[in-house]
Amino acid sequence: MSPAEGLKELRGPSPLWSFGLLRSELLTTFRRWRTLALLGVLAAVPVLVGIAVRIETSDGSSFGGGGPGGGGGGGEGPAFIAQISNNGLFLVFTALAATLPFFLPMAIGVVAGDAIAGEASAGTLRYLLVAPAGRTRLLLTKYATVIAFCLAATLVVAVTALAVGALLFPVGDLTTISGTRITYAEGLGRALLIALVVAASLVGVAALGLFVSTLTGSGIAAMATTVGLLITVQILDQIPQLDALQPYFFSHYWLSFADLMREPVYWDDLMKNLGLQALYAAVFGSAAWARFTAKDITA
Repeated sequence: MSPAEGLKELRGPSPLWSFGLLRSELLTTFRRWRTLALLGVLAAVPVLVGIAVRIETSDGSSFGGGGPGGGGGGGEGPAFIAQISNNGLFLVFTALAATLPFFLPMAIGVVAGDAIAGEASAGTLRYLLVAPAGRTRLLLTKYATVIAFCLAATLVVAVTALAVGALLFPVGDLTTISGTRITYAEGLGRALLIALVVAASLVGVAALGLFVSTLTGSGIAAMATTVGLLITVQILDQIPQLDALQPYFFSHYWLSFADLMREPVYWDDLMKNLGLQALYAAVFGSAAWARFTAKDITA
C-alpha cells in the first residue's frame, strides 16, 4: 500500500460516500448480463422440478412410485419431493435442496471470484482505489455485494418455487417431517427461515471466492478456480474414508436446513452449519484482506 493510499485509509470517506460506493457496486453487479443469466438459471430449477412432478403425478400416482422415500432418503431436503403433489409449499424446500449442492454455490463462486480479479482484468481496479475508498472499505463493499447476491439468489429460487407450487399444486396445512400438522401460514414462515439459513450457508463460499479473487488478475481464472474448489470439496465430502475431516468442509451441513421442518426443530446441525460458515468467513475474509492490502495494484 502506498503512503497516499494509507493516508486516505486513515482519513476515511464519509458514511454517505461509503453508502454510495455500496449502492454503485450493487447496481453494477445486478445489471450485468452474467448475473441476470445466473438468476435466470436458478429461477428455472423450481419451474422444471414443478413441471416434472406435475407430469409424473397427472394420473393420480405419487412421484417416484409412492412412499416418502421417492425423492431422497433420510429425511433430508430431497425427500420433500414426494410431498409436492400434496402441498405446493414443499416445492420451495425441494428447490432449495436441489440448487444448494451445486447451482447456488456455483453462482456465488462466479460473482465472488470476479469481485476483485474482474476489476483488475478490466483495468478499473486502480481507478477505484484512486477514489477515497481505501482498500479495506473497497474489499468490505465487494464482500457485502456478494452477500447481497447470496440472499437475492436464494430468494429467487424460493419465491419462484412458491409461485409455481401454488399454480400447479394444492396448498394448505402441511405435515412436518416429524408427522405433526402445521398451518400454511406457519409453513410460509418456516420457508422464509429456511431461505435465510440457505443464504447464510453460502457466506463461507463467498469469502473463499473473494480470497481467490485477490490472488489473480484474471476474472475467468478466479471464477474457474472457485468453482473447481467447490466441486472438489463436495466430492471429498462423499468419500467415506474422509469422514473424520468431512465435518470441517463448508458443504457438510448444508442440507441441515431440513431440520427446520421437524417438530420440535433440531438445532444441533443447524448451529454447526452457521458456526462453520462464520469460521470460513473469518478465515478467508482475513486472508483476502491481508492479501489485498499488501499486493501491488498494476491494473
